[in-house]
Order: sequence, then C-alpha cells, then structure tokens
Amino acid sequence: MRPETLNFFDKVYEVVRQIPEGKVTSYGAIANYLGAKRSARLVGYAMNVSHGKDIPAHRVVNRNGLLTGKHHFEGTNLMQQLLESEGVEVIDHQIQNFKQVFWDPAEL
Repeated sequence: MRPETLNFFDKVYEVVRQIPEGKVTSYGAIANYLGAKRSARLVGYAMNVSHGKDIPAHRVVNRNGLLTGKHHFEGTNLMQQLLESEGVEVIDHQIQNFKQVFWDPAEL
C-alpha cells in the first residue's frame, strides 16, 4: 500500500477509537469526517486490517446499520456478540434503533 493510504488508515483508527461504547457509526460518516466523502470503501479496508490493533471495529457498520464487516471477525457471530455486550440490539445482522445508537464523528 502507498504511504498516504496507511496514513489515512491511521486517521480512521483515531476516529474509531473515539466511538463510545454502545454506539455505532458508518464507514461513510468516518470518510466524510476525514474530508474524503467518497472513501467509505477505503474506511472498510482499514477496518478489515485493524484486528490486533485495539480498534473497536465492531462499532462500524454500513449506512443502513447492517453488519457488513461481520465476516472479518473470528467466529460465527463475534461482531454481533460484541455489539450486544454493549447493549446494541441486533436482529438478522441489522442494528435496531439505528438512529438512536448512531454516533456521528462530525459532532465531536
């Protein structure tokens, strides 16, 4: 990867570390906050390689509240289990009450 991509990943990780327990945000909200509105997919790539870096990647979902990154977690339902342990309700891989648990980094 190019150095600027790795630098972007570090910026993503800084934002993700700030997501409060029991809240979620989206790939797009992070990209928008970082001034890279069209880079939601790149935020997803950052989440895919974040394991082992003390990043709460389970708190990042798609814009509709779907657990689209769930297959990057060990085990069958680890992403869902982590969210539920924080009080976030998930049914059929979908965050319930998404608007209530959504955290917007732009409101820091």
